[in-house]
Amino acid sequence: MSRSAHVDGPGAAALAGEISRRFFLRAFAGGVAALSSACDVTSSVGVPAAAASSELTRATAVQLADLIRRKRVSSLEVVEAYLARIAQINPQLNAVVKLRADEARAEARAADQALARGTRVGPLHGVPMTIKDSIDTAGVVTTGGTSGRTGFVPAEDATVVRRLKEAGAILLGKSNTPEMTWSYETYNVVYGRTSNPYDLDLSPGGSSGGAGAIVAAGGSPFDVGSDTGGSIRVPAHLCGIAGLKPTSGRISRTGHVVPAEGLLQSFTVLGPMARSVDDLWLLFGILAGPDWRDASLIPAPLGDPKSVRLRDLRVAMHTDNGIATPDAQVAQAVVDAAAALEAGGARVEPKKPDALSDVLAIDEDIFRADGGAWMKRLVDRAGTTEPGVEVAATIASEPMSSGELTAAVERLDAWRGRMLGFLEEFDAIVCPPCAVATLPHDAWVERGVYAGFSYSFAYNMTGWPAVVVRAGTSSRGTPIGVQIIGRPFREDVVLALAGQIERELGGYRPPTI
Repeated sequence: MSRSAHVDGPGAAALAGEISRRFFLRAFAGGVAALSSACDVTSSVGVPAAAASSELTRATAVQLADLIRRKRVSSLEVVEAYLARIAQINPQLNAVVKLRADEARAEARAADQALARGTRVGPLHGVPMTIKDSIDTAGVVTTGGTSGRTGFVPAEDATVVRRLKEAGAILLGKSNTPEMTWSYETYNVVYGRTSNPYDLDLSPGGSSGGAGAIVAAGGSPFDVGSDTGGSIRVPAHLCGIAGLKPTSGRISRTGHVVPAEGLLQSFTVLGPMARSVDDLWLLFGILAGPDWRDASLIPAPLGDPKSVRLRDLRVAMHTDNGIATPDAQVAQAVVDAAAALEAGGARVEPKKPDALSDVLAIDEDIFRADGGAWMKRLVDRAGTTEPGVEVAATIASEPMSSGELTAAVERLDAWRGRMLGFLEEFDAIVCPPCAVATLPHDAWVERGVYAGFSYSFAYNMTGWPAVVVRAGTSSRGTPIGVQIIGRPFREDVVLALAGQIERELGGYRPPTI
């Protein structure tokens, strides 16, 4: 969720072709050698020697689904490769906090047997995944990072998990989250802290930092994160992957630790995190749509990014929102992304919404409105008696009077109207995801650093769709992402623009971990 409680203080396309070519040649010669199913990935073991392993763990979900469907590789081989990769890297990252290795193997065998009979469950048949620990998974402990839920085993899957399983995906395990998703640092008292795979001294961001880290490190093809203030987009930026925050009302929050009710519900969305923009589109199509439980969902049609003509788009670009001046390398990535969009035919104009200047004040009003009573109810429901620092600070804040609250909501709605007026002239905005190129552990609580996240939480406040994709590299060798925001329910536009940036600038590049 990524709220501070106001504490002061080679590219995907080239890889796709190479993987398909290599697997075709191996299959033609007699098939891909199977990875050892006897390997116990819950112990300290190395990565299998077979070259197929590293190729599989760098592949996208789209590529893996295609390879499995065409029987170039089995689901079991894919699952074994990812389990072995988790065993290799997770002791350093602490990104996967609950593993279901034996169950995943059994489900992979069943997927292979079904395919041998001519039955394909769905577009993700046999493809593994991880899921953020704030999202319910039936039969698998789901803590939400809070101590009161250390033994909580959901009876049913969250809607997003159910839909992915119905599409054929196989759950490997759960990825780490801060308590109640309430921090830009992925840390909690249950499982500890997650590190960035590009530099272990750095944070992967939060709150979907476990998801960002494990996908970037090749331990999972994709994950589902939640985002109330940048929790998908900031980790995508810092971990060099692609992440989509859909329009509010697109994807069900049923089964998320922060539920789909209340004054703040429109800020929180769930969305996919993966290594390519094509994966985001595939996953978004599976996840989107009403579930008849989340009352805020809107049955709006999905546009196809492939039908978007870039030359018809007018894009606003800014490197500085007037609140927090970004690092020079972040600003340069935005400039490079704008050039990539122009190369694809889009018309880019330097401009930013004037209303951005009010983001911090309005955001702080809304999130302190009831003095954290909403968070206290969540903590009590979880059975947590000693919440962590960020959650405790939220609970201890000073509430507004009822009149002050209604005035704050009116200011928010008026601000949203001013922001919407800006998009009358533009189809999209390209800007930083946050002000910093790198985030040392625990640095986010500094007031100046926290203000830099206004680039992301502004668009939770509007409810508009936003995607982050890698567009550069810092002097420290870590990824830098850019953010593309679009009109409500125009995920097709932001994904089309993100795809152009990915093609021009290279997109995801694996870490050396």
